[in-house]
Amino acid sequence: MKKLIVISDSFKGTLSSQEICEIARASVPKLFPGCEVVSIPVADGGEGTVSCFIEAIGATPVPLVVGGPYGEAVEAVYARKGRRAIVEMASAAGLPMVGEKRDPARTTTFGVGALIRHAVENGCNEILLGLGGSCTNDGGCGCAAALGTRFFDAEGRTFVPVGGTLDRIARIDNSAAERLLSGVKLTLMSDVDNPLCGARGAAAVFGPQKGADAAMVAQLDANLAHLAAVIERDLGARVADVPGAGAAGGMGAGCLAFLHAEMRSGIEAVLDMVDFDARLDGAELVITGEGRIDSQSVHGKVISGIAKRTQPRNVPLVAIVGCIGDGAEEAYDLGVTALFGIDRTARAFTDYAAESADYYRATLEDVLRLIRAYAR
Repeated sequence: MKKLIVISDSFKGTLSSQEICEIARASVPKLFPGCEVVSIPVADGGEGTVSCFIEAIGATPVPLVVGGPYGEAVEAVYARKGRRAIVEMASAAGLPMVGEKRDPARTTTFGVGALIRHAVENGCNEILLGLGGSCTNDGGCGCAAALGTRFFDAEGRTFVPVGGTLDRIARIDNSAAERLLSGVKLTLMSDVDNPLCGARGAAAVFGPQKGADAAMVAQLDANLAHLAAVIERDLGARVADVPGAGAAGGMGAGCLAFLHAEMRSGIEAVLDMVDFDARLDGAELVITGEGRIDSQSVHGKVISGIAKRTQPRNVPLVAIVGCIGDGAEEAYDLGVTALFGIDRTARAFTDYAAESADYYRATLEDVLRLIRAYAR
């Protein structure tokens, strides 16, 4: 084998995408000396997205002190390559940042907007924004406010809305943000198709994991509906029912309305950014994976996105995953050649999580040994 590509999502909590790439770079030459190993760490918009791009395309990290989920000073990082910037909202408004202090009625995306503003004011005209892993439910209003959008209450006073105060918005002036972002292309990375409000909306589906009880979910949902109504009246944008509007506590809707962003599948945006189609030239095998694959995770995730690119080129695609669940066989219809789980013993995942790197290495090398045997 002359060329192999490894492009795997992380196994959350156990193996990062970068660690998987390191294992492949060490293991492949042992069984295929001289093989070119192209390693591309990827993430689909959540925590770790920026660090993956720093390695995958040689982007430059840009550290910046911004406001965190509760307005506290935090050091966040975005990545820059030429005039393109990659921002992950998890770095300024991520769920792990609040620990046990979860309150989506009070958290803000203002720091995310500060990162975008810094990139734009320093010459970037293309922004890729990952929406995963947020602790917020402010409809993206904090982010918009950092970029110049002004929100007025009934008395004509400006304020920065959070999830619990969206119902106070009486008027929106988006002119300053539009001037700032004139000529800037903003692309959202999200694999969430939830609408803004209702039973499948941002508050109902994602609010509880961010700390909302039933009463707060109802309040947050009503507040998002109010925001959508004011957006439609003042900005002429109907975003509530757009698939993905409910991503990241309504950040999807806010970015569409205030920032005129484009919504894309996270993995599709990543593959284009890393120029995957060109890097696929000459590859004889692609290895991908993620922590778990089942019927719900097959579609729209990293593995299926890569399969859409490899199948038309007739390049075999092997998925090495943490574990294989019911319905995972649907991946074969999407173009995956074979699935392998790294769970090598009859133990619960929690019992072997610490050994994931060793298990991954052993599984990868077993796959490579089989391929070598048939390549002779």
